Amino acid sequence: MVVVAENSATDFIDVLGKAGAFPIAQTRWGDVPAAIAETQPVALAIAGPEAKPSPRDVDAAIECIETRGGPIMPVIARVDRSSTPAIPGALPIAINQPNERLIAQLRWALGIRTLHATVLRRSRAGGTTKKVPTHVPPDLLEDAAVLCVARGGSYLALTAAISKRAGLIGALSVETAARYLNARDVEGVIIGDGLGPRVAETLLTMLAENTRFRDLPIGVLNNATADDERLPNLMRVEADAARLVERILPFVRLQAFAGQLTRALKSLESEQAIDQDTGLLAAQAFWRNLERAVQESEKSGAALAVARFTLDGVVDRRAYVDAARLFSRLVRNIDFAYREQDGSILAAFTKTDLRSAHLLARRIANVLRQTMLSPGRDRRAIKPTITLAALKPTDDLSTLVARLGAHPRVAAE
Repeated sequence: MVVVAENSATDFIDVLGKAGAFPIAQTRWGDVPAAIAETQPVALAIAGPEAKPSPRDVDAAIECIETRGGPIMPVIARVDRSSTPAIPGALPIAINQPNERLIAQLRWALGIRTLHATVLRRSRAGGTTKKVPTHVPPDLLEDAAVLCVARGGSYLALTAAISKRAGLIGALSVETAARYLNARDVEGVIIGDGLGPRVAETLLTMLAENTRFRDLPIGVLNNATADDERLPNLMRVEADAARLVERILPFVRLQAFAGQLTRALKSLESEQAIDQDTGLLAAQAFWRNLERAVQESEKSGAALAVARFTLDGVVDRRAYVDAARLFSRLVRNIDFAYREQDGSILAAFTKTDLRSAHLLARRIANVLRQTMLSPGRDRRAIKPTITLAALKPTDDLSTLVARLGAHPRVAAE
């Protein structure tokens, strides 16, 4: 590791060393590029907020971080109550928080680095046509979702700050928050005021007891006693909603990157049959599978239904991507789907007659309507329209999908 400090950072280096970091090199701001080039560190740690580096030194450090190649190099920066990291996107870690949590946060970030290294290695070996980024893309927040649980003025302040930078899911109770958490993927949780005594503690316990949520970035506003040592990315800020959102978003962005890498890895393992942006099938894989399903149904007499889901009133890319990722969680193991270029989703329900497919499609559409990210704050703008068709004895692939207003794509496309 490389530790950045203008003065001695012995205590901080000692904390990192006791946690297993070795070797550790300390450098001044002006020498950061040279230190990175010489040591090729797995992470960069800014020891404290005291130093005020020049814009020239900061720009040189950023350029070195973004162009060095290989897996990401996480940057952590210890901050006090009013400071912000000199390097945009660095993980701000409160200087007064326990050392155990600092180490847990660093290990979480390094785990994502390891995942990135795996994806890069398999991407090179598999010859994928989609390039894997060598650093965390700055626009990842556009597709990230943050769940905000609060009431009153706290809710308004937090949601206003979140919605400017990332996707917002609002909840006014623990029960509603739990429903969203179970129905979809989120990249962060913020807990505000107005929920009643011990509600924050209840929600934190629920998050800590589920391994799926344990590593999520979690922010708590105005509740100094709310804590759970099982949650590495828990942070607390007093009185300032905007500051809390500002502190948590770099963690949210890195969590979104982890999700992107996980989908990319699944795509590579499936030989690119899975679209890494959505988790649904890629177009060619979908049409191959559907043609195979039609042929098998013709031979066996098994039922087959197809559906097209169109999101009326949605023109926002974030909403389309969110709908597709939600859809990938909702389809059964025997079904498959893909997203068309216009954002609509084609799905095949195997071994399913028209009546059963109608019930299944309505259930999926209902979950989409209630759960997906809307373009604004009015969820009524999202109205999934369903077109259904069942395979008839006289059908082939072309006539089946033609009733949906779709056209089969050949594998050569």
